[in-house]
Amino acid sequence: MVRLFVPLPEPTPSEVTLTGERRHYLVHVLRLGEGASLEVFDGAGRSCQARVASVDADAVRLELGEARHAPPRRQVHILQGLPKGDKLEWVLQKGTELGATAFHPVAAARSVVKLEPKRAEERTARWAKIVEEAARQCRRDDVPVVHPPRPMVEAARALAPGTTLLVLDEEESAVPLGEAFRSSAPGSPVALVVGPEGGLAREEVQALRALGGRPVTLGRLILRTETAALAALAVMAHLDGELG
Repeated sequence: MVRLFVPLPEPTPSEVTLTGERRHYLVHVLRLGEGASLEVFDGAGRSCQARVASVDADAVRLELGEARHAPPRRQVHILQGLPKGDKLEWVLQKGTELGATAFHPVAAARSVVKLEPKRAEERTARWAKIVEEAARQCRRDDVPVVHPPRPMVEAARALAPGTTLLVLDEEESAVPLGEAFRSSAPGSPVALVVGPEGGLAREEVQALRALGGRPVTLGRLILRTETAALAALAVMAHLDGELG
């Protein structure tokens, strides 16, 4: 079944009109015509069956069926130190598949990548499209939030009260990720900090600990930054009964 991301108002309307980029995608990429069936999801956990009622030169009208609501999922935030190249795009795509609900690209002391404001805005828009497409392909009804890049400690400080803050850190005594994750309240939000290629600086770890962060380890394996984030997500998804 073809799926299309379409933000919907509340309550769910009986029909919706698509223009611009979404019309182009439906008509020229998906090549759907009048009478075609598809599934619409709004990125916030709601989906419904839809039918193409009409296709005009500048708009497409969809008739919508009854809305379905996905079960609520634990909020899992990934604070990823900005890595080199396209590694972050890999984390965004695969992290969406593995259940992350928010991504925070963060500037760390050892980050090689430095983004100027205009470049950061452009990258954030691109990253949002990547998670939207990943959510569509893996049949998620919710789309993770991608926050604009900012300093690591600032992003950690802005997390909602009650969020368990876990810090992947292999340079000092740390408890296993699984043990720390199990100790969080069932269903409560969790945030995981992952350093860039060079890892976290000691002063960053101390600042995160001052905010309540708990150093954790994935074990004896040495993982690259983009692999560590995904391995950690897989561990947490398993412990929450969503994987394996």
